[in-house]
Amino acid sequence: MDVYEALYTTRMMRRMRKDPIPLETQCRILDAAIRAPNGGNAQRWHFLVVDDPARKSEIAELYRACRRQEYAEIAEGALAKTIHDPEEHAATMRRIKDSGDYFTEHFTDIPLLLFVFSIDDHGGANIYPAIWSALLAARAEGVGGVITTVLRYQEEAVHKLLQVPTAEGWKMNVMLALGYPLGRWGVAANRRPIHEVASRNTWGHDIGARVTEPLWAPAAE
Repeated sequence: MDVYEALYTTRMMRRMRKDPIPLETQCRILDAAIRAPNGGNAQRWHFLVVDDPARKSEIAELYRACRRQEYAEIAEGALAKTIHDPEEHAATMRRIKDSGDYFTEHFTDIPLLLFVFSIDDHGGANIYPAIWSALLAARAEGVGGVITTVLRYQEEAVHKLLQVPTAEGWKMNVMLALGYPLGRWGVAANRRPIHEVASRNTWGHDIGARVTEPLWAPAAE
């Protein structure tokens, strides 16, 4: 797969088939993740794969409780505020909530959960390249995924459930849900152009270009 196709078409997939992801595919995704750059090549990361139905059911209960708490904070205006068009953002949030509701209702059907942990990762500089590499590799394998940090509300319970050695400094960064998608891949269309969100040399100075359409598009069939 062309690298730009992967970059432009990898999107969050919350609707997935139940089909299991073969072990060899899982290994290719993880192997791509551990090739990501990290400070001093310290590799202070750990990837915990969960596919046991009973364990997924336990995590699903925690996830539902966390999601209720998160949406309560969104309703109060404490989270997910936009700095752009409020009406457009409200419509986007409704779509996200609908797909999130489906994701939550079918949580135990998700083929693979991938928990990512790190130690002393300043601002995520070491772990997030690995997370994004995992999602790009998944895209190349035809596997969809979504990043969620919702479980932060029950972080201690998650650590206990997964027997994470927190005394050594390990901390959960995100959970990735992976599975073959029910939806279609496609270029994200609802993005503000670079000349509206980027500056040159000083904040607010013109970037020097106008880009009104995506600079990559799928080849015509």
